[in-house]
Amino acid sequence: MKRSSENSNDSSKIQVTEDGKAKSLFNSKLWDPEFRDQMKDTITNNKPYEWGTITDLVDDELLRAVRKEIETEISFSTKETDIYRLNQSGDLANLSNLDDENLKRLPNLYKLRSILYSNEFRKFMAYITQSGKLSESKRDLNIAIYNKNCHLLPHDDVVGSRRISYILYLPEPDRKWKDHYGGGLRLYDSKKENVPYNDPFAKLVPQFNQIAFFKIQPGLSFHDVEEVVVDKNRLSLQGWFHIPQEGEDGYIENEEKEWIQNYITKLTEEDASDELKQYEFPKDDRSLISSSLIKEFEKSFKDFEFTKLTDNDIKLLKDFISEEYLTNEKIAEIQEEFIANSTINLSSFLNDEKSELLKNLIKHEELQNECPNLTKDVKNPWKVASPIHKWKFMYIDGKPELKDDNQEDNEGSNFKLLRETIDQERLKLENELIKVVEFLKSKTFKKFILLLTKMIPITEQILIRRFRSGNDFTMANRIELNKYLENIEGYIASILEATLCLTPSTNWEDGTNGGYEVFMAEVDDNAVNIDIKDTTVYDNKHDSVLINNNASWNTFSLALIDDSLLEFVKYVSFNAKGSRWDIKMKWDVKE
Repeated sequence: MKRSSENSNDSSKIQVTEDGKAKSLFNSKLWDPEFRDQMKDTITNNKPYEWGTITDLVDDELLRAVRKEIETEISFSTKETDIYRLNQSGDLANLSNLDDENLKRLPNLYKLRSILYSNEFRKFMAYITQSGKLSESKRDLNIAIYNKNCHLLPHDDVVGSRRISYILYLPEPDRKWKDHYGGGLRLYDSKKENVPYNDPFAKLVPQFNQIAFFKIQPGLSFHDVEEVVVDKNRLSLQGWFHIPQEGEDGYIENEEKEWIQNYITKLTEEDASDELKQYEFPKDDRSLISSSLIKEFEKSFKDFEFTKLTDNDIKLLKDFISEEYLTNEKIAEIQEEFIANSTINLSSFLNDEKSELLKNLIKHEELQNECPNLTKDVKNPWKVASPIHKWKFMYIDGKPELKDDNQEDNEGSNFKLLRETIDQERLKLENELIKVVEFLKSKTFKKFILLLTKMIPITEQILIRRFRSGNDFTMANRIELNKYLENIEGYIASILEATLCLTPSTNWEDGTNGGYEVFMAEVDDNAVNIDIKDTTVYDNKHDSVLINNNASWNTFSLALIDDSLLEFVKYVSFNAKGSRWDIKMKWDVKE
């Protein structure tokens, strides 16, 4: 018994010594009760949710040594998905399990990780955030370098057992990181859970040896990393504190399991309900094409009357479409390619007259008029897509102006009426774009699509879209099929999607400036894992990219998409020479 007591005392002494060493490497103000209470009160009262920041967190010499180790001992490569572009280490993207070899190469990084998860610092963080006790064994830490064009789009950091998210910044130590460099941490307020506002509520401009942190709140703790827009490196350590694990102080049986299950259940219920969809714009509401027109298409196609364009068809189509695509031989060639591949791309789609008119108007808009960056500055007929953890872009949908975020959006699209109500002289570009949409909604164009694909459109939705540089994107999402169409004879459980890309600016080819449209097959089809996986950590099990179309001028792309595929438009970089402009079309179809 005496020996056991001695061992226990020895362990306690070792722990006290280790805690003392850890404390000595932090700024002494952290251990001042008055400072701790001030931090607790500040965090509790902070907006848009409970967050805080501390400057000069740890020993300056230690952090400089850590930065040097990272720069000299770790190799980084650029990783990119729909949600981010950043530089991560292939072998040390996550530091939770450093092996002996890396411990020898990275002694200061190991020391920093150890003190961040020390008893004293965990107790400090738990107290000021009122998070509850934190795990010592579950150490979750990543290294990332954000340089020019790097960004991380809005998300809430809810993954597994995380309780607190933190970022320790290590930009160049002897130079101030300036606001106009980008790379700021931006926090978003929410209308309600899982409905964040489009524009950030607060922004932190990071400095060397500064930590930012927040208590993770499902559906509320939305944040992003603003794009770095200059040729400078913003190095940081991103980490998380977790719920205590079995055998640790503060462990509660089934707490982690119940927390995760409650979150997954809530996500599933919200996805299945219409409650959140009232806050989603634009609506996924492909309107039914008139039954008489569908019957006409069915009868004519069945009787082989639609195998060719008539002279009148060609006359109407060539007012907009290049004549090279209107010969019966060319249509047969395109049809063969589409049937074989389920996708086609047609360059120089609009005729020269329409193409030049639109190009000049779009260039004039970008050169002469200031692009609205904040949602409140976007004026009718344009609207802004939301919520931001799904997408953000400007669009025209042919519907009346929304007066507030909760307004019902049940009216059908009427581009003709919209064009008649806008100031056509002041809004020349919008007027001409709407004219193109009116043509795309015409009976003759639907017949053209039918001939290209051998599919009859039964619904349609068309949007004019503008993806602003330094602002806009869509996250990877699946299409939603219309269950009410399933019983229609010949119904195809896919959506025919077309994009008429009208982007006159250049330098989109290598993808650095984003703006490309992607369709891909996802490797992991486990819906639960998709919902809770960490989208900010690179997964080398690459999704299979089936279609990747760069922003371009006057290109018409057409693809048949089923609900197993994901699609997104990559965030458009601040450094892009202009916006990505396009017209997006969707049709439910039948044979």
